[in-house]
Amino acid sequence: MNRPERERDRLRIAIQKSGRLGSPARDLLERLGLRFQESRDRLFCRGEIEPIDLLLVRDDDIPGLIAQGVCDLGVVGRNVLSEFAAALPAARERPPVEWQPLGFGGCRLSLAVPDELAYEGPASLDGQRIATSYPALLGDWLRARDVQADIVTLSGSVEIAPRLGQAELICDLVSSGATLHANQLREVEVILRSEAVLAAPPCELPGARSELARQLRARLLAAQGQRNSRLLMLNARRSQLAELLALLPDGEPPSVMALDGDGDDVAIKALCRDAVSWQQMERMKQAGASQLLVLPLEQMLP
Repeated sequence: MNRPERERDRLRIAIQKSGRLGSPARDLLERLGLRFQESRDRLFCRGEIEPIDLLLVRDDDIPGLIAQGVCDLGVVGRNVLSEFAAALPAARERPPVEWQPLGFGGCRLSLAVPDELAYEGPASLDGQRIATSYPALLGDWLRARDVQADIVTLSGSVEIAPRLGQAELICDLVSSGATLHANQLREVEVILRSEAVLAAPPCELPGARSELARQLRARLLAAQGQRNSRLLMLNARRSQLAELLALLPDGEPPSVMALDGDGDDVAIKALCRDAVSWQQMERMKQAGASQLLVLPLEQMLP
């Protein structure tokens, strides 16, 4: 009888089962120190190191699972999260919120018209039919511009709607633009810029799950902050210190330690926000640095 309560002390994260966000999301969670044992049906993954589990679902279902309390967090496209929020009736509780952009899965929700169709701004959309899988976001965009257009809601293959006579233009996700080009369409307006985000409820999670979510977010922020960071280490004479410190790349204040055996020899360690180039290292060597070493950061907590 107590098992369901004990299980809900574990944090649940929903991610896409298949599609372009699924594998990057799994890779990200593994970089945060999480390991999972996948069930036979490949729908549930139990955490092996931390009390954090995964549900593998359709991306469109993730905001609803968070809103219903079935899952606590989710990795989902901003486009999906925003469409869910825009489609909610005003009387409903607040939808899940974006906690953190994740830096992958970049795309944009755009209007695209056939190459032969003239476009002179939003006003030219009056009376036109627009095919889309994002009717709520498109509707909000049209209303904000006082445009009276007909929205044709499709669940897939939106790009062929003009050729099939279902609509005059489309509103769909665009990444490289190759699909638009292949269907003789051109992008004319960007409605939303999207990427994968970490979504969460609008209020704090109950019990132990709140602390687990806080720790996970702290790891995520640290991992994102160190993505391009490098640890620079070098030796120098104390008399050369001022010149060398001026040459260090942007980053945290460096630490300077005296070396054993010679009071004038120091070791400098600096956390740099970006990659350190060969040219920067050569300038530091010319200024008297020796034993220069640049290391990538595997893990770091501030």
